[in-house]
Amino acid sequence: MKILLQLALAILIGAPALAAKTLTIGTTAGDFADLAKDGLKPILEKKGYQVRVIEFTDYVTPNIALAEGRIDANIFQHKPYLETFAKEKGLALKPLAQVPTAPLGLYAGKRKALADVSPGATIAVPNDPTNLARALRILADQGWIELAPNANPLLVGTKDIAKNPKNLKVLPLEAAQIPRATQDVDFAVINGNYATNAGIALDSALTREKSDDFINWAVVAEKNLQAEFAQDLRTALNSDEFKAYA
Repeated sequence: MKILLQLALAILIGAPALAAKTLTIGTTAGDFADLAKDGLKPILEKKGYQVRVIEFTDYVTPNIALAEGRIDANIFQHKPYLETFAKEKGLALKPLAQVPTAPLGLYAGKRKALADVSPGATIAVPNDPTNLARALRILADQGWIELAPNANPLLVGTKDIAKNPKNLKVLPLEAAQIPRATQDVDFAVINGNYATNAGIALDSALTREKSDDFINWAVVAEKNLQAEFAQDLRTALNSDEFKAYA
């Protein structure tokens, strides 16, 4: 018996260590970071992964980091943004699976109700093209502005405002900065992840976008779409355990 134990110990000591499976996920701060750390990480760890979550504070760096291979996947963006960004930068990135998404909302600033809008009111909106388009569509849905009928609804910009009867001042800002600007503007259109990160309750939005075009996705490099880690990430996102978390 002693000989057998010694032999087993010798085999274990001499055996090469199994390579750990690592997975690095990039997110923006807020609900997507929570989703990755609290929802996905425990599931993937059960599959043998060492999961690292990196939080970014903008909408540009996560895609650059993914294209350069510094992260394996990112979770922060919808398809219109991904497609536009990837085309402009020449990046081979592809959506992998949908993730729970908080909608873009119009929140109170110095004015506390939609009925309080007055001529010359200032409204902070995200400055990146696709989220700016979403924000302008919210304002159009309220009847505050009219957009040019021939403009691409997914990429409308301030130049496409055909009518502005209240002479509203649309103020494009970096999306992450808008929650801190609410005290200086009358209203603010804020992305869901940045609202939650700033402690702003999603149900405090005065109104929200109506379109389903902007569901967010987990994204990987195109070359990794069929990789084992990508398939495991997709399975985790579609699992009953993750759905219960969400």
